[in-house]
Amino acid sequence: MTILGEALYVGDVRLRNRVFLAPMSGVSDLPFRKLAWAAGAGMVVSEMVASAELCSRDRESLMRMKGEGLETHVVQLAGRDARWMGEAARIAEAEGAHIIDINMGCPAKKVTGGYSGSALMRDLDHAMALIEATVAAVDVPVTLKMRLGWDEHSINAPELARRAEEAGVRMVTVHGRTRCQFYEGKADWDAIRAVREAVNIPLVANGDVLSSEDAEEILRRSGADAVMIGRGCYGQPWLPGMIACGLTEHTARPDIICDYVIAHYEAMLEHYGPSTGTRHARKHLGWYLDRHAGDLPAETRAAIMTETDPAIVIKKLRQALSGGSQTTELKKVA
Repeated sequence: MTILGEALYVGDVRLRNRVFLAPMSGVSDLPFRKLAWAAGAGMVVSEMVASAELCSRDRESLMRMKGEGLETHVVQLAGRDARWMGEAARIAEAEGAHIIDINMGCPAKKVTGGYSGSALMRDLDHAMALIEATVAAVDVPVTLKMRLGWDEHSINAPELARRAEEAGVRMVTVHGRTRCQFYEGKADWDAIRAVREAVNIPLVANGDVLSSEDAEEILRRSGADAVMIGRGCYGQPWLPGMIACGLTEHTARPDIICDYVIAHYEAMLEHYGPSTGTRHARKHLGWYLDRHAGDLPAETRAAIMTETDPAIVIKKLRQALSGGSQTTELKKVA
């Protein structure tokens, strides 16, 4: 019997199930999170918001923090200065965040080069100063996302998780790779179990979860309480909700997929404005086309991806995605 569909508490915040959408820069913006939430994800997390920039009321940071329409609003903060982390947490709480998540897992060079993200795992005392400042600044629960360590010679996630729990963090998420692995190789689900043995708070396992079978297996091998899905949601924001509902596969008539993609595209135009929205939407359209129109001629795909007129983009999407009528029955997990 799977626990994935069961509720989970983070402090006093009730999460409706245990399959979460990961924070992903340039991906998990408000339109994407709304789709994942509507499809049944137990928690959806904002793109990483730079704490110092949020404190200066940077327009992009404020937009990343938005959570209108989400029953549970989670804002992820990144930074290297305890003062700005605390102040940014207060701003996010005042703007309606129900949970503040701290990023100590991002491997991107532009983040780690500024001694943020997973670079903080190289100096746990400094990492703890940021955690303590964030926890002290707000009344809502604070969570932490990390990797196994900086590299294979410094696997310190269990120690950081233990210290974070002592400081008041209410849940930890561990991606089963080191920072130096980036996204290469296979996530080490077994290595996450050492974190399970170090803490009593809820543990979320992350890395290479692409299906219901993966979700069940990562729980078994890691001992985690929940799973978080990132890149597996590209072109299918419904994946966390599908898994939480106990479905092993999901297909729909091509016209339904087409309407869904166009609705996402239009939501992005509304959120960002037509010009910026068109640019931001291209990666999503590419993922949808790859998943749901894989036999599309390269020139047709390129025409959709480079078109700047929304009306023409929508017309071409209908032509590309609406063909055929095959359906497959949704299957329940045994």
